[in-house]
Amino acid sequence: MKLSKYSQFAGIALAGALALTACGSDQAVSPENQQAAGNVDCVDGGGTLSGAGASSQENAMAAWKASWEGACAESIVQYDSVGSGAGREQFINGAVTFAGSDAALDEQETQAATERCNGSEVVNLPAYIAPIAVAFNLEGIDSLNLSPEVIAQIFNQEITNWNDDAIAELNPDADLPDQKIIPVNRADESGTTENFVAYLSEAAGDAWPHEVSGNWPIEPVEAAQGSSGVVQAVESGQGTITYVDASHVGELGTAAVGVGDEFVEYSPEAAAAIVDASDPREGNTENDHAIDLNYTTDESGVYPIVLVSYEIACMQYQEQKDAQLVKSFLNYVVSEEGQQAAAKEAGSAPISDQTREDLLGTIEQISAGS
Repeated sequence: MKLSKYSQFAGIALAGALALTACGSDQAVSPENQQAAGNVDCVDGGGTLSGAGASSQENAMAAWKASWEGACAESIVQYDSVGSGAGREQFINGAVTFAGSDAALDEQETQAATERCNGSEVVNLPAYIAPIAVAFNLEGIDSLNLSPEVIAQIFNQEITNWNDDAIAELNPDADLPDQKIIPVNRADESGTTENFVAYLSEAAGDAWPHEVSGNWPIEPVEAAQGSSGVVQAVESGQGTITYVDASHVGELGTAAVGVGDEFVEYSPEAAAAIVDASDPREGNTENDHAIDLNYTTDESGVYPIVLVSYEIACMQYQEQKDAQLVKSFLNYVVSEEGQQAAAKEAGSAPISDQTREDLLGTIEQISAGS
């Protein structure tokens, strides 16, 4: 494949070009967070790359888009933040060239995606790592300690008031109001939901009796579409609480989560710690990099509710241009510069050097053929 080499970022894209396309996000990159793209392999003649999926990646994708398009002036990436489930479905159906997802493809989806990929491998590339914050809107309170069991009971609608004894015992210095708790969950199928529920299922024991799924398992008190939607719902109410990718938290209060004998606040560093302590998913191929997270760790300083969001791609595309564009863009996304751009804009945790080396080895093999 013929690529043109740009040794330096060609220039910052105009402010109007920093937003994701109209079919996706309206999130623009903060001027102070605009990042030089470094070395980028750009496709001769450019082209349009289409993707869809996780809204958790919305802010990071805006940063990646701005820098990649700035370096590759004739290339455009369109990313529709429709949620992980819809993104995987669009990828499998061939409507988009790559997908973003907060959950790796399962066995059934992998079989369908293999057919979409000309019979070639389909791969899950963990390119975005971020804590899932338990965020709330409670007047005068910015932080609370919450154990896994209490979090589960709140979202299972068993603890229904903020001054409940179970919350008060963990927060003796907090002036908890006699106010109804309004849990807000995702209305759409969501990888964020799947990761959050997986954490509760493993860490909260019998307090969370539901199966792991990207769909919320019980009748909601309140629900909203996408990461931005649940945050807007929480901000619009009082006594509200949700789970959301930490890049969307804004001014909301957040919980420090019980881990062993301590309570750990979310941070990129604490989120990265659990990823490094986790194993590859059983059954991965050499080029597939899905992770089994260790949600029950009691290691000090580890934040256990973590979202690992993947870029999903074919190892072989039918069209040469698709293969070139995917290869160019994903190479930038996992590069040190791309990871720093996401960290500055979205507060994510950059992948480790070893993970980067592994992902680049897979991306390099992406090709086109019949």
